[in-house]
Amino acid sequence: MSAARRFSSRTFAALSVRNFRLYFIGQLISVSGTWMQSVAQGWLVLQITGSSVDLGIAVALQYVPMLLLGSYGGLIADRHEKRRILYFTQVSAALLALVLGLLVTTHHVTVATVFVLAGLLGVVNMFDVPARQAFVQEMVGRDLIANAVSLNSVLMNAGRLIGPGIAAGFIAVVGTAVCFYANAVSYLAVLLALALMRRAEFLPMRTVEREKGQLRLGLRYVAANPVLRDVILSVAVVGTFAYNFTVMLPLLTRHTFHQTSAADYGLLMAAMGLGAVFGGLFVAHRSRPTPRLIATLLLGFGLFMTLTSFAPSITWAEIALVPTGAFSIAFMSSANATLQLNSSQHMRGRVMSLYGIAFLGTTPIGAPLIGAIIAATNPRIGMEVGSGFALITGVWLVISLRQDERNIAMLQRA
Repeated sequence: MSAARRFSSRTFAALSVRNFRLYFIGQLISVSGTWMQSVAQGWLVLQITGSSVDLGIAVALQYVPMLLLGSYGGLIADRHEKRRILYFTQVSAALLALVLGLLVTTHHVTVATVFVLAGLLGVVNMFDVPARQAFVQEMVGRDLIANAVSLNSVLMNAGRLIGPGIAAGFIAVVGTAVCFYANAVSYLAVLLALALMRRAEFLPMRTVEREKGQLRLGLRYVAANPVLRDVILSVAVVGTFAYNFTVMLPLLTRHTFHQTSAADYGLLMAAMGLGAVFGGLFVAHRSRPTPRLIATLLLGFGLFMTLTSFAPSITWAEIALVPTGAFSIAFMSSANATLQLNSSQHMRGRVMSLYGIAFLGTTPIGAPLIGAIIAATNPRIGMEVGSGFALITGVWLVISLRQDERNIAMLQRA
């Protein structure tokens, strides 16, 4: 077997599973639509109010339900069939995108209606994220979970690469409404993929019966496991302070580089998406992530995010965002796979809901905070605050890892 074929078979191993292959194709189409909506919504808020704080609020409201009730969404994923939950969430998200498109077309959209629809989408995501994360192992099994999670990250960022470019073209030619309509239609691909899956090929997964104290039990379970605890804390810091690119990049485009075209913002997003595809493929090629790898990737993310903040022109920012995207998604993919590999089957929904809270649920805190920092200073400072927290957390992870290794060695000697 040639080296190229060995690389391909190892990197794309999970795609040999029919159900996951269907899921992958459906999600690729849907995620492209999601990124189109994300770009269009951010640009729409800036058109309506021109306020960085309003932009931060619009982004944050999509994740408030995850922050407040995300653990409950994970418990629902542990109790019920994941595919059934996904049918509900995909239909609901499609309807919300359709409503936003109609409001823009009929000139009834206001910043308040954008806020309301963003909040409702957050309720949908509260159930969708843990169910979707836990559903991956049900399709591919434990041996392929790290590869499948990384490929899932690749498709998320392939959508980021495709969606913003298309959105920028649509916004420039026909306006923002078409992006919302396209997103609504894109959910049909996921619904079709779910319908075509073979139930008999799913791995049997244990569901949890309703009992009191199940949310507290999930929290205690994570707190007692150093790997789960440290990874989730790291993701929480990054999610709060560093991963606010839907706030940072539009403002960097408009206020730092003085570009008024949505195409320039789309190119920044696409550059980060391109790097993220490379980062996801790197992690997919590895058999298993390690805590040391996670710490290294986080330090790389912080370093290149810092370089992006110092970019002298939008062209240099696009170049710097490629490795920034690569390290960021490699970190998130490795963290995701580590949590799934180190959590028991009956706890996985709750563990992954805490991952969702750490990564997405912290956005209601981080997005307005970064928006306010940028409003008081400038977009470069906002990005440097995020990169600084990423670097500090990476150093903390390295120290924590060494401490854990020393503790294990002491126990072995005893």
